[in-house]
Amino acid sequence: MKRRHFITTTGTALLGGLAAPHRAFADIALPALAYAPAALEPHIDAETMTIHHDKHHAAYIAKLSDALKTAKLTDKDAVTLIKDINALPKDVQTAIRNNGGGHVNHTWFWKWMAPANTTPNGPKGKLVEAIQTNFGGFDDFKKLFGDAATKRFGSGWAWLIVKPDGKLAVTSTANQDNPLMKGVVPDAELGAPILGLDVWEHAYYLKYRNKRPDYITAWWNVVNWSQVDKDFTAAKA
Repeated sequence: MKRRHFITTTGTALLGGLAAPHRAFADIALPALAYAPAALEPHIDAETMTIHHDKHHAAYIAKLSDALKTAKLTDKDAVTLIKDINALPKDVQTAIRNNGGGHVNHTWFWKWMAPANTTPNGPKGKLVEAIQTNFGGFDDFKKLFGDAATKRFGSGWAWLIVKPDGKLAVTSTANQDNPLMKGVVPDAELGAPILGLDVWEHAYYLKYRNKRPDYITAWWNVVNWSQVDKDFTAAKA
């Protein structure tokens, strides 16, 4: 599969209705959580989840909507906007990169978590095989992913992606960038994200303070592996 086609089709599959051609960004709204804010405790506390979802994510949507109206880009879908930032008018590139990326990344992030013990406690089937092939084993993958999250300087994300060649890779991006954004993430590999971890301080500081590694360790308990498996299947299709 050619790289350009891969990123377009897998990005659309992962975002579902948000990225469908008929879904204009002018219609965006804060997605509802599939679980109560307290449902991820004790690993992620209810206050953090409420502020993170209701305040931070909502702010990205509001600022993005303003930028899109200014640039008259309200007919564009989410993936189209963020995957080729450099094609947008220069006066709105930064606003859409930051806030469009923030909206898309968080829409994924909520789905990649679920209350502990409600989904499998690890990947299954072909995803397990791919992790073993690409990383040597699940524990090796977790260490590599954890290192990417820990060593990301300042704010950003750690990602598990399916690259255009079909192989898995772990990478990280700064701020609200993600691996679908071509031309603006030179220090990260491109591909379809199938798992991501928010390491901005607002994602963990109320509970974990400056102990980002403790947050990362706790977060593994609430990874929604059923969703990750689905996204892996979609990215490989």
